[in-house]
Amino acid sequence: MKLPRRQFLHLTAAAAVLPIASRVAGAETYPSRSITMLVGFPPGGPTDTLARILSEAMQRSLGQSVVVETVSGASGTIATGRVAHGSRDGYTIVIGNWASNVGAPAIYPLNFDVSKDLQPISLLAASPLWILGKNALPPKTATELIAWLKSNPNPVTFGTVGAGSAAHLCGVYLQRKADARFQYVPYRGAGPAIQDLIGGQIDLTCLEASATLGNVEAGRYKAYAVMSEKRWSKSPNTPTMIESGVPGLSISFWHGLYTTKGAPNYVVDRLEVAVKAALADPAARQRLETLGQVIFPPDQQNPAALAAYQKLEIDKWWPIIRAANIRAE
Repeated sequence: MKLPRRQFLHLTAAAAVLPIASRVAGAETYPSRSITMLVGFPPGGPTDTLARILSEAMQRSLGQSVVVETVSGASGTIATGRVAHGSRDGYTIVIGNWASNVGAPAIYPLNFDVSKDLQPISLLAASPLWILGKNALPPKTATELIAWLKSNPNPVTFGTVGAGSAAHLCGVYLQRKADARFQYVPYRGAGPAIQDLIGGQIDLTCLEASATLGNVEAGRYKAYAVMSEKRWSKSPNTPTMIESGVPGLSISFWHGLYTTKGAPNYVVDRLEVAVKAALADPAARQRLETLGQVIFPPDQQNPAALAAYQKLEIDKWWPIIRAANIRAE
């Protein structure tokens, strides 16, 4: 039956209003329940620590709890994959970093596209990596370490946090420059690697400085050199590797927040606002800065900045990873 023109136009207009009304209602009610923040690395590492500080501060702004859940494995890509294939409602978010969103996607056969299937929310914070050695190692300085590696005929055990991780690339670069023999020992996160370094089960590793500063200051292992162009403010007496005669290696271990691609704009906007509030919170900032994390400025705490930053990192590191022929373990 054909409807009268006036009734047809009325129904058409009403139907057009429904999606708008739905979006407005969603924006007003999100979040109406707790949000899950996934961490792709074991408890005790830098990503886990950052997640717990951030989640605590974000929930004050969101008015709902933000529950941190560990889903470790495959250099963080199991957690990012769960979000990439997850519901687009914004109730599951993930802390991504250099390993999960740059290094691992270059070597693992993933069933998602790290650049297309995740919705960036904001850059968070970053810290340099540095070369760490067990206390029993003879060298006292980075220069002595390089000389010792060049002259040592025996394989040196070097802990990594997975194939293609920043720690792994750090080791590969150092091995080549020092003409050393490394036996790589993979770990599922920084925490286990730290424990074995303290126990003397491995000789060297390259980990995020902010997560390991306390143990260096306590004398549990040595920090030889920082992997940045300038010295790190939290440990100004530690030289850069460039100063120590090995130029060219600079890795910033950055973190960003993501949700599922296709999440409504109001969800992305709400999460962005919550991140900005969390990173501006004096207590949260103090905790992060005490750990040596450098918080990205407010004008980079947004989806566009995170997407652009990740692309630059992929363009820089994927050719290096492939040239080194690094394979998934």
